[in-house]
Amino acid sequence: MKNGLACIGLTTLDVVARAIDVLPKEEVTGLIEGIACAPAGTAAAPALLAARLGVPSRLISAVGDDLIGRFILTALADAGVDVTDLEVLPGLPSSTTLLAVSSSGVRPGFHALGAGMLARVTPRALETAAAVGFLHYGGVGGPKLDGGEGEAIVRAASRAGAIVTCDLIAPQPSAIDEVKRLLPHVDYFLPSAAEAVFLTGQEDLFAAAETFRSWARKGCVIKNGGRGSVVVLDGVSTTLPAHAITPVDTTSCGDSYCAGFIAALSRGWTPLDAARFGTATAALVAQGLATLGKLESFEATEAAMRQMTLREMV
Repeated sequence: MKNGLACIGLTTLDVVARAIDVLPKEEVTGLIEGIACAPAGTAAAPALLAARLGVPSRLISAVGDDLIGRFILTALADAGVDVTDLEVLPGLPSSTTLLAVSSSGVRPGFHALGAGMLARVTPRALETAAAVGFLHYGGVGGPKLDGGEGEAIVRAASRAGAIVTCDLIAPQPSAIDEVKRLLPHVDYFLPSAAEAVFLTGQEDLFAAAETFRSWARKGCVIKNGGRGSVVVLDGVSTTLPAHAITPVDTTSCGDSYCAGFIAALSRGWTPLDAARFGTATAALVAQGLATLGKLESFEATEAAMRQMTLREMV
């Protein structure tokens, strides 16, 4: 069986500060708990997280030719992510997000557009997609991916035998057409609850999941934050509870769920158990700042999954 993961889509740098409860109106300096920065986005974050979980990971995306881009490249390479397919686009800044996390966990963000949204399907990217065991697609809404190029790479990966997963962020109304185009080549679709409701118009998450499952090859997981996740997998429709934790920063929890799900599948876990592992991965990430949070390794996450208390289902 082919090994490794390739992620395609958005790459940003997240700069996270906590705790900021009030933005002062005057030019003053205050002390806060901490600041962290890390590669993020629907492609870079899963690649970074999966690498931490022991999955050989590659990133198909883009950064600018600025200091932030060089930082992203270095941070990813140092973490073991293969950046061969990460393009550096001359004359463009790198996509960057500033997040001011309050003591209660509210996290208003300020995003500067940049090269990260310009990921594209190159001939080398197609070769990469056909060579890995897993492809994670985080490119819905990408101007160089929507309309056919994204479909081409998920189709190539699927035909080559890869397990294909798909997530998205801040979808526009047109995203539903792209999702319908992609899902016949996608094994598992993993949107958030808000995204699922937005795309289908269905408030019932099980109904939304069934809609997506009917389009995808195998199943759907809808991530619902502290309420857990709705899973329609292996002929089972159920809700998995979240862990009872005190969150510090939930910025990359959706990406971490995806990475944990993929990492567990890569070790032969059933999809339902992989969703449970994704839940634990997200819980560990939420307890620290930025993309990696408190995530250490696959083994440590497996141990935490068995030790952390689960929330009572409401």
